[in-house]
Amino acid sequence: MSRELNVLGACPLDCPDTCSWVVTVKDGEAVRLRGNHDQPYTRGALCVKVNRYLEHTKAADRILHPMRRVGPKGSGRFERITWDEALDEIARRLTGIIDEYGGEAIWPYQGTGTLGYIQGETGQAGRRLWNALGASYHDLNICSRAGNLGLRRTNGTPGGMDPESFAESRLILLWGTNTLTSGHHLWKFIQQARAAGAHVVTIDPIRTRTADQADEHLAIRPGTDAALALALMHVVLDEGAEDRDFLENHTHGWADFEREIRRYPPSVAAEITGIPEKDIRALGVRLAHTRPTGIRATMGIQRHRGGGTAMRTIACIPGVTGDWRHVGGGVSYSTSAHVPIQADVRPDLLPGPVRTLTMTRLAEGLADAARPVKCLWVYAANPMGSTSDQNRIREGLSREDLFTVVMEQFPTDTVDYADIVLPATMQIEHFDLHAGYGHMYLMWNEPAVAPPGECLSTTETFRRVARRLGLTEPSLYDSDLEIAGQLLSGGHPALEGITVERLRREGWARMNYPDPFLPFADGFPTASGRLEFPAENEGYVPPFSAVTGGPYKLAMITPAAHTFLNTMFGNNPELGRRAGTPEILVSGKDAAERGLSDGQRVRVFNGNGEMTLHLRISDRVAQGVVATTKGNWPKLSPGGVNVNVLVDEQDADMGRGAVYHDNLVEIAPLP
Repeated sequence: MSRELNVLGACPLDCPDTCSWVVTVKDGEAVRLRGNHDQPYTRGALCVKVNRYLEHTKAADRILHPMRRVGPKGSGRFERITWDEALDEIARRLTGIIDEYGGEAIWPYQGTGTLGYIQGETGQAGRRLWNALGASYHDLNICSRAGNLGLRRTNGTPGGMDPESFAESRLILLWGTNTLTSGHHLWKFIQQARAAGAHVVTIDPIRTRTADQADEHLAIRPGTDAALALALMHVVLDEGAEDRDFLENHTHGWADFEREIRRYPPSVAAEITGIPEKDIRALGVRLAHTRPTGIRATMGIQRHRGGGTAMRTIACIPGVTGDWRHVGGGVSYSTSAHVPIQADVRPDLLPGPVRTLTMTRLAEGLADAARPVKCLWVYAANPMGSTSDQNRIREGLSREDLFTVVMEQFPTDTVDYADIVLPATMQIEHFDLHAGYGHMYLMWNEPAVAPPGECLSTTETFRRVARRLGLTEPSLYDSDLEIAGQLLSGGHPALEGITVERLRREGWARMNYPDPFLPFADGFPTASGRLEFPAENEGYVPPFSAVTGGPYKLAMITPAAHTFLNTMFGNNPELGRRAGTPEILVSGKDAAERGLSDGQRVRVFNGNGEMTLHLRISDRVAQGVVATTKGNWPKLSPGGVNVNVLVDEQDADMGRGAVYHDNLVEIAPLP
């Protein structure tokens, strides 16, 4: 008799919600996927993308076997080989590279395709192996680094509010975040707050689907968020509503920062941000007199030249209003810093100091002839679709002297440039441990089915590579369950009672923090023990568009598509159908000035490259701003559309963060 089995797991994707899910298995096949109704944050709901995850695991274009390139780089022509053949070639090539150039010539390019502590980015999967080989250190800075550092300068940590406490907020600022597309589980807590009278404001250059549902939308110019934050605090001071007790007893540097605030009255901020002065003043008055105020600001807000400063200055608002005193008050960016798990990547295995190669500078790194990269090993990443300066990356990946290994599930544009392709498991096929960066829970993922074909997990692939290289370090062969036990054994009070056995049985556990949670009730983890304000003249860094001249006048931003997650699901036919033909949103005035009409095929270009798109005249963007979504696969899109052909390889003000939303372009009719 056949029977059904329900297996508890967790979504691995780069999303703050990290849902708990249940896979129903019948006769060894996964037949149903649903959100876990028992988990307090997921509450039974998955997103439009993940609802099709089981279908995705069975897609016809899934990579199931190791392959070797037989055509030119970029052609996507491969032959099937055995795992033994793949491992033999890898061992031979790596040994030769290390002997001639040293281990630093290997660049392990890991992305955020999975955020697991065992298989993915959060635990730096594979780092033990790379340390044993002396490979270059991969600085995974592409997603949230600038904002993390900005928050650390103010609060000592990027950790802040428990997102569930937004249910207690009475003013909610959704600042540079499209909640209903990129983390919709927060919305139910916002709805609870609204039912109790909360006012919801979206601050975003685009009128998103979240803005449609808010009480108010402020269309801000990209990269000017810090100027708005300063102006709002200016109004709080004008109203005499600053929390003097909190300022005196819990902050440092107030005198200098007050002078900085006074430099940005609403009239000045209106010129900078494009938001009418009366709207800035009205929101400032509301902020001054509404406690608690909760601010949700996620990663898109800090992907510009002044991204770190923007998050640093926004984080000052609850220091001025005293909102950190209140449940439902403060800033929520990422809860990752509240997770006291440190992966033991064994830095002692390194033979000596190694260089750091920066994720956002892939094109630059591959072009370095003085200290050449001779092996690029890509996993959980698709740089040909997700990384800036796509044309130069293509040049680097086309180098015949670059040995490229790609561990993948699908034939991405990056795979087309690989010498060896290794088939990777998907989430329902391996063990993993997760912590959401938008909630306070740990999640366990139990494999529900056997991997198809010859797919291997990340950890098993690296165990086999280590064995083929003849490495004898025992920790390179730790099992997944042994790694999980190590991750949970740090002794932090927040992990007390949370074991591998418990997680495998229950699927999830809330970390041992108070509920409700006031993150700074015992002070701030800064040098002073207080919230630390920026000095005068350090509150706002203008975007590139405000400090550079040139022929390109339109600020282009590239938000997430509702049906893709970065480039994941870009090859799913149904989700691609729902996404529709790629288009660029342009205001009516900008279109008229350029002689463009609605629905026209246009050329979008700057000094980095160009692409063709359908133009859509829309009131969802303000004059001077254009928008198109990220996530398209170049080889599957009309005209090879991918926005990163236009994005320069430049750095934000902190952590060399990416600047995807600080990009000037022009638009012209196709010849």
